[in-house]
Amino acid sequence: MSETPVKQQSTAAFYGQAVASFAVAMAATAVGIYQLNADAWVRGFLAIAVLYLVTSAFTLAKVIRDRQEAGQIVSRVDQARLEKLLAEHDPFEKI
Repeated sequence: MSETPVKQQSTAAFYGQAVASFAVAMAATAVGIYQLNADAWVRGFLAIAVLYLVTSAFTLAKVIRDRQEAGQIVSRVDQARLEKLLAEHDPFEKI
């Protein structure tokens, strides 16, 4: 009666593509900031801003994932309670 959802896992190719894409983006940004025709403090500020943006993006992704997983757990608990109530219910029992 209850369906156990299949846990979706990323393939090795998808993981590799994500890591490579992140590395290329960070390298391109670093080269762009390094080649920028500006003072060192401006380049330093941009570099710190990029690092802050990256850490914020990782934190946001983790929070969203944690919230989604918590919602799935609550949904499973509610479904189990409903199944237990339905299994224990006897429609022919006198009230």
